[in-house]
Amino acid sequence: MLPEQRFTDTDACAQLIVERLGADLRVAAPLGLGKPHALLNALYALMRADTWRSMTLYTALSLTRPQPRPGLEARFLAPFLERHFGADYVDPLYALDQERDRLLPNVAVHEFYVQSGALLQSSSAQRNYISQNYTHVARDLVVQDINLLVQLVARHETPGGTRYSLSCNPDLTLDFLDRVKAAGKARPLCVAVVHPALPYIGGHAEVPHDFFDLELTPTFSPPLFALPRLPVDLTEYAIGLHASALVKDGGCLQIGIGVLSDALVKGLLLRHEDNVSWRQMLVALDKGGATHAQAGRIGGLGSFSSGLYGASEMVMDGFMYLAKAGILKRRSWDNLALERAGAAGRLPDDVPGGHYLRGGFFLGSRELYDWLEVTAGSDPDAIDMTRISNVNQLYGDHQQLATLQRRGARFFNTCMMATLLGSAVSDALEDGHVVSGVGGQYNFVAMAHELPDGRSILMLRSTRKGRSGIETNIRWNYGHTTIPRHLRDIVITEYGVADLRGKSDSECIEAMLAISDARFIDALTAEAKSHSKLAADFKIPDAWRLHLPETLREALAKPMRKGLLPTFPFGSDFTEVEQRLLPALEWLRSSGASWKGRWQLLKAVLRPGEAGAEEAVALERMGLVQPTRLGDRLQRRLLQAALRRSG
Repeated sequence: MLPEQRFTDTDACAQLIVERLGADLRVAAPLGLGKPHALLNALYALMRADTWRSMTLYTALSLTRPQPRPGLEARFLAPFLERHFGADYVDPLYALDQERDRLLPNVAVHEFYVQSGALLQSSSAQRNYISQNYTHVARDLVVQDINLLVQLVARHETPGGTRYSLSCNPDLTLDFLDRVKAAGKARPLCVAVVHPALPYIGGHAEVPHDFFDLELTPTFSPPLFALPRLPVDLTEYAIGLHASALVKDGGCLQIGIGVLSDALVKGLLLRHEDNVSWRQMLVALDKGGATHAQAGRIGGLGSFSSGLYGASEMVMDGFMYLAKAGILKRRSWDNLALERAGAAGRLPDDVPGGHYLRGGFFLGSRELYDWLEVTAGSDPDAIDMTRISNVNQLYGDHQQLATLQRRGARFFNTCMMATLLGSAVSDALEDGHVVSGVGGQYNFVAMAHELPDGRSILMLRSTRKGRSGIETNIRWNYGHTTIPRHLRDIVITEYGVADLRGKSDSECIEAMLAISDARFIDALTAEAKSHSKLAADFKIPDAWRLHLPETLREALAKPMRKGLLPTFPFGSDFTEVEQRLLPALEWLRSSGASWKGRWQLLKAVLRPGEAGAEEAVALERMGLVQPTRLGDRLQRRLLQAALRRSG
C-alpha cells in the first residue's frame, strides 16, 4: 500500500472517499464489532451537510449503548454506561437517529439483523429491514452495486511487510468479494480502519497488504464495544441444566447469544467440574426421568473426556470459559485424512496444528478480546475465524470434511415462542414488526437435519410477562414463523425437553404440553382437541400440573443456597450496590406493565415497610439521599418501595 493511501485523519479520509466515489455511496459494513463507527459518522456528517449526496448502508447488528429513559433508569444507567463503555466510546450516529426515527432523508440503512427489540418503533428500520439467512447475505449484496466496503481491522508489521487481520469479522467480507469477482463486477473501494485493541487473528482471517485500497489509522481509537455480563435467573438456569445433558462428549457445539446461552455454559461447567452436584440438580428438575432418558440417547451424564469442538457463527464469552475449563479442546483439521484419523482415534498426540474453535464473528466482553489476543499469540492454530459459508452451511467443496468435523453436533439457539405443532418464532411478531432477524438460526436448524447425528435445540422460557399478566410462550398457533414445523427437532423449557423429530402431530403436541407451564395446559389441550389434533379422551398427567414457578424454586433451592447457581455466573460488571438495585428496578418496571402490577405498586408506595440495611447506600448511588424537587422525591419513594419489596 502506498504512503499516500494511508490516513490518520478520519474526516480527510471520508472526504477523499466521497470525492472518489461521487454523489451516491453504496456502503457495506460488517455486522457487530467490525464497524468503524468514527468513519461512518464522518460519512454521515457529509450526508447531513451535502443533502444532494446519498448513502445506502448494508450492514447488521449496529451496536449502540443503551439509551436510558429519564428518571430512575437514567440515574442507574448513566454512571454505569460511562464506566463500562468509557467516556470516549463512539456510537454510530445513523443508528441513534434510526432508533429515534430521525434518520436523514438522504440515507437508507438496510440491516438483516438488529439488536433485539431496539428498532420496533423505528419506521425506517422496519421498512428497510432485509430478511435473509446469514449465508445468503453475500450473494444478495452482489446485486446492490456496492461501491464502498469499510471494516475495522488489526494490523501487524512483519518481515514480509504489512499484514491485516479481519479479526472479528471475516464472516461476510471474504464471501462477498469472491462473489463480486465471480460476477464480473467492479470491486468496491475497500477501506481498512486499524484499531489497536482489536485482536490479531491469523489463518483464514489474515489478508495481504494489498487487500485494502485505503488505510485509516486514527490518532485516537475509541474503546471497543463490550457486552455487559447479565444476570441469570432460576428459570434460565433450569433451561441450561436440561440443555447441558444433551451435549455429547467428543461432539460439536454451537451457541447463540444471551443469558440462556450463559446458563447452558454454566450447566456444562458444573457437569464437568462438579458432576455430583450437577446430577443432583438434574434429578431435582427431572423427577420423571425424561431428560435423563434423552441424555442416554443423544447426550451424556459424565464429564468431558474427549472434549468438545466449537463451530459457531458467533464466538462469545461462553467458549472462552469452556476452553479454560478444558472442555473445549477437541481439535479439527482442514485436511480430510487427518480429520478421519482424529475421528477414529488414530492421530498421534504430537501432530501439530488443528483448531478447537471456529467462528464467523466474535462479540463479548473485554475479557474475551484479551483471551483471543493471548490465545492467538500462544496457540495460533487454536481459533479459526473464517467466512460464514464455512461455518453456517455444509454445502460446497468442503462438505465431506465439514460433516466429519461437526460429528455429534448440538446447535443451541433461542426463540421467543413455539407452537404445539413444533414451529418456532424467533425474529418477528405476527403483525410483521421485526424484533431481531433470522440471522443464522435457520442455517443451523437445517444443518442439524443434514448431519447424520446432528440435533437442533431451541431454548425458550415457557412464559413471559405481558400487559395482562403472565402469558404462555407455547401457543397453539402464531401468525409468524421463523422455523417451520417440518424442521421441528428439540425444544427445551425450564420444565424439560421435548424431542419432536419424526413425531406425529399428536405426539408432538403431547411432548410440548409436557414442557408447558401448568397454568396454561388445560387451555392448550382444549385448543388441540378442538382441531382434532389430540384424542378426545386424552388426559393431562398429574406430573405436568406441577410445572409451576414455585415447584421450580423448591427443586433448585438447595443449590441456590450453596451458591452453585449465582446470579452472575461469570462475574459482574455491576458493583455490589448496583446488583442490589437491579431486582428493585426490575420489579418497578414489571409492576408498571399491567393494571394489577400498578395496583401492587401503589400499595407498596403507601405502605413501604421497614428500611433495609443497604437502603441508604442504594439511595446514595442513585443520587436520592436528599431530593428537593417533587419529581425527585417521588422517585425516592418509588425506589424505597421497590427496595423493600424486592428484598
